[in-house]
Formats: sequence, C-alpha cells, structure tokens
Amino acid sequence: MGQIVNKYTLQTIHKMKTYYQESLTSPPQGAIFRAKTQHAVITSYTSGKVLFQGSSPEVEAGKWENEIIENNSTKRSYSNKPPKKSNLYSPPKTLFTGSHIGSDEAGTGDYFGPITVGAVYVEKQQIKQLKELGIRDSKNLTDDVIKDLSKEIVKLNIPYSLVILHNEKYNKLQKKGWSQGKMKAMLHHSAINHLKRKIDGSEYEGILIDQFCEPNVYINYLSSEKRKLPEKTFFMTKAESYSIAVAAGSIIARTSFVKEMDKLSAKLEIELPKGASSKVDQTIAKVIRYKGESVLPSCAKVHFANSQKAKRYL
Repeated sequence: MGQIVNKYTLQTIHKMKTYYQESLTSPPQGAIFRAKTQHAVITSYTSGKVLFQGSSPEVEAGKWENEIIENNSTKRSYSNKPPKKSNLYSPPKTLFTGSHIGSDEAGTGDYFGPITVGAVYVEKQQIKQLKELGIRDSKNLTDDVIKDLSKEIVKLNIPYSLVILHNEKYNKLQKKGWSQGKMKAMLHHSAINHLKRKIDGSEYEGILIDQFCEPNVYINYLSSEKRKLPEKTFFMTKAESYSIAVAAGSIIARTSFVKEMDKLSAKLEIELPKGASSKVDQTIAKVIRYKGESVLPSCAKVHFANSQKAKRYL
C-alpha cells in the first residue's frame, strides 16, 4: 500500500471536502475530513497536510497537483535504525549529469483518455542542449509548448519509447483486478525495455523512474507478471525536476496523451476535458445523452468516481 503526503492551503482543503462529499467517512481526531475512494483514503489535517493512502494514491493526489504548496513525500527522517530497503534505489548524484534513461507517465488522474508512458535515453553531451531548449516537467508547461518541445526532441534524434494503454484495455485490466499502480509499473517496464533494445550497446549511468509507489511494491508488480527489474534502476519522486531524461519522458508522454484526447474528442464530436473535475462530470452526462453510456469504456476510465457523480446531471 502506497502513500503520498502533500500540503495545501485550507481553501484547497475545503474545496477537496466538497469534491469528496459523497465519499466522506468519519474523520480521526484532529482531521478536517476523511474520504474513501476506490483508489485511496484521503485524510486532511488542520496543519494543511493531506495524506493519500491506498492501492493507487497517485490517482487522487494527481487531481490536486496544481494546488500543492509543499510536497512531503520525499522527506526522510534520520535515526540509528538501518536504512530502508527503498534507499537502495535512490539515484546517485552522478546520474543526473551522465548518460541515462528516464521515464514518466501522463493521464493517470484523468477520467477521459489513456495512460501514456515515455522513456527517453539522453547522452551526457546532450544534457546542456536539452536544458537550453527548455525541456522540463510537462506539468508546468502548456499543451502547445509541450507539442513544440516534443518535436525538438524528435529532431535531435534522441532515442525514446512510447507506450499507450488505451481505455478499452485499461478497463479490462481494471475489471481483472489490476490496480492502476500495477498498470503503470508494467507500462514503464515495457517502455524501458523497448528503449534498451533500441540503444543496444550504448552505455548509461542508470535508469530513473519517476516514483509513484515504493520500489518494493513496483518490484512485486513486475514479479506478479514474471518480470524482473532491470539492473541499475532507480526511483525518485519529482524526478523530472532533477533528470533531463525524465523531463523529456514526461514531455513525450504528455504530448501523446494530448493527441489521444484530441482524437477521442473528434471521434465523439464532443470536447473532452482533462482531469476529473465537476466539468468532467457534466461532460460524461453529455456523452451519455448523445452517444450512449456504452461508449464510455472506449474513451474513459469508467471505475473513477466521476461515473457515478455524472448521474446528477442526467
């Protein structure tokens, strides 16, 4: 079971409480509210901290990413106890300035659209050039800028791999019992292995995955499908802020997600919004009215709570 702890303003916390109105449960002492969804239990405290804990906490935390004022997920406490096993998977500082592979995903917190994962191999001598181009975390860039940067990455012939989990398969796997965390682990694994085959023989300091669960959980996901973690694989939260390869992977993944959303909107002849807000709920109701509920599995992650919330608009 993974967990994420972020800090928000009290205004955002009250906005959260309203959003999770139908999922509220009895809060513990000192908490403002507690809500339970299919992905995680969300507990907010008067200090402004919010704990997302469950099988896929990143899904719920991702809905409030733009509201974060402090991220505590990477904070470590120091004591005389032996280091946790996960510390074995922390990247060495030399990785960020050397040739390495980085991977990131997009679409996990969005009701509509697929999940996309991009893995990129960056050589040491290309790092400066990519930074000068403005390659950085796609979450802080507009869709138009992301598309332009993605074209620049392609122009430079930088090796990359892209994997897309379309909604039909996503929903089948979810019904089969796969958590979103497991889906993401397998997507990252697939993208990285495909990229490794592309760059066969090229040297690299390591592989860095933008961490969405504890390393041992990720490894267990792979083991359940008889897969093994590649050597020199490291995990780090907010990795795109340190690794140019992860940032490039983020841009590749986001560009693909945006394009897939455009395709779905054109196919349905309805503009599909990103995220999982009340605007999404209203759009779901519109899709059901004009196209029928049976179309949702082909364009949405139907197990999200939005499917139920949309019924109020029908």
